[in-house]
Amino acid sequence: MSADAIGFALLILGLALLIGKMMRVGFGWVQSLFLPSSILGGALLLLLGPQVLGKFDGPWGENGLFTEAMVDVWSALPGLLISVIFATMFLGQKLPTPKRAVKLVGPQLSLGVAFGSGQYVVGLLLAALVLVPMFAAQPMTGALIEIGFEGGHGTAAGMRSVFEELGFGEGADLAVGLATVGIVGGVVLGIALINWGVRTGKTEILKGDAKMSIAEQKGLFRKDENFSAGTMTSRPASVEPLSLHMSLVAVSVLLGWLILEGLRWIEQQTYASFMLDDNTPLEIFAYVPLFPMALLGGVIVQFAAVKGGFDHLIDGATMQRIQGLALDFLIVAAIGTLSLTAIGENLGTFIVLSVAGIVFNVALFLLLAPRIIGRYWFERGIGDFGQSMGVTATGLILMRVVDPEAKSPAFEAFGYKQLVFEPFFGGGLVTALAVPIIYLSGPWPLFGVMSVVFLIAVLSGLFYFRPREMKDRREWEENGGHDAEPEGDDDEARAASPDPA
Repeated sequence: MSADAIGFALLILGLALLIGKMMRVGFGWVQSLFLPSSILGGALLLLLGPQVLGKFDGPWGENGLFTEAMVDVWSALPGLLISVIFATMFLGQKLPTPKRAVKLVGPQLSLGVAFGSGQYVVGLLLAALVLVPMFAAQPMTGALIEIGFEGGHGTAAGMRSVFEELGFGEGADLAVGLATVGIVGGVVLGIALINWGVRTGKTEILKGDAKMSIAEQKGLFRKDENFSAGTMTSRPASVEPLSLHMSLVAVSVLLGWLILEGLRWIEQQTYASFMLDDNTPLEIFAYVPLFPMALLGGVIVQFAAVKGGFDHLIDGATMQRIQGLALDFLIVAAIGTLSLTAIGENLGTFIVLSVAGIVFNVALFLLLAPRIIGRYWFERGIGDFGQSMGVTATGLILMRVVDPEAKSPAFEAFGYKQLVFEPFFGGGLVTALAVPIIYLSGPWPLFGVMSVVFLIAVLSGLFYFRPREMKDRREWEENGGHDAEPEGDDDEARAASPDPA
């Protein structure tokens, strides 16, 4: 494949993303659904590519309006870009002490872990009792709800190589399809829940109709709004600040690669010699993708920067822009190369998992969030609901709607929770290990472990964190409805929380 072919494929991705943005600005129904431009651009490529247009006879051929080389490039991109996304998660962020993190987001973490582990419990139970015996599905389908919903498009696409290596290539297409259902359903159901919460008095900040301005619905800033996309931490005469930050991302990914290769070497020197059967060695890290280790690489780089006294050179907002760039192109490429044939051949499994995931997430939000979070349970819980349905950005969008001026502690608590939650669920180590574990041992061992994790998350929230939350609420009421000053470094708290804008 020539460099020109790769470059032209990237140019077409950019064009599709721009057309998606034009659709977001131009069509009211798209704005009302808050559909990201990347999903619209990916859907456009899907319609004009081999899966739709290429199925019809015409002058375009079996790849639609595109070439085989372009489709091959797009298919490979998600597996590369997901490592960039995960490497940037902690770069430029304050790393809180465990004590502060637990104190601030104990209930938030309980709720988040309940969402993540519960999706495995539901998925694995359905796989063992319904999907495998009735639809002849693979047991690995039990992990698809968490991969597609909690993980989103990036994780679903990034796991493709693992699925293919384990002989379940259609699993990646099902996961990407579930991610699309999740992110659209997350926004639509989230807005509906917010309107219900406002009407019934469940929200503490938003009163009246839960509406955004026209500019916000279009995804644009007004002319009178000022928003910084990042801070220059180095002088361009020496090195362009964006180049510096990209170099740090590259180092993080390389460190992750070294960690993964080291774990694979240890595995080969130890337990990999044991055979589960005549053809299957006991290997786990051989199937683990790079991106969760890239996240650890980012943590190491950030920790070294703090200890070395040069963490001020790493700008969190710039890292978020790099992450957003990678995620947008990943989603366009992943949806554009989605196999509709694979979904069609496994339509029963796809529908069952989609409905089960949506019902579980809505039920858990309504039943658990108000029982383990005292004040602002709706504002704090809706972010985790959004993330459990799609991606972190979905949770931030919903929190932005229900708390437009960030008056509640929702953004701060959500930000700290991410630091503890992300290394494990939604594309972290648990997500990466789940599929090979199911492949090696079947669904029941992981089901047992996730059931225990789910119960611990729920019970700790109900019996440990809830009493403390109720005490804080009583103190707030006794204080005349005024919040006490937060403990700790305010700058640290602000830095750890995502920007509400």
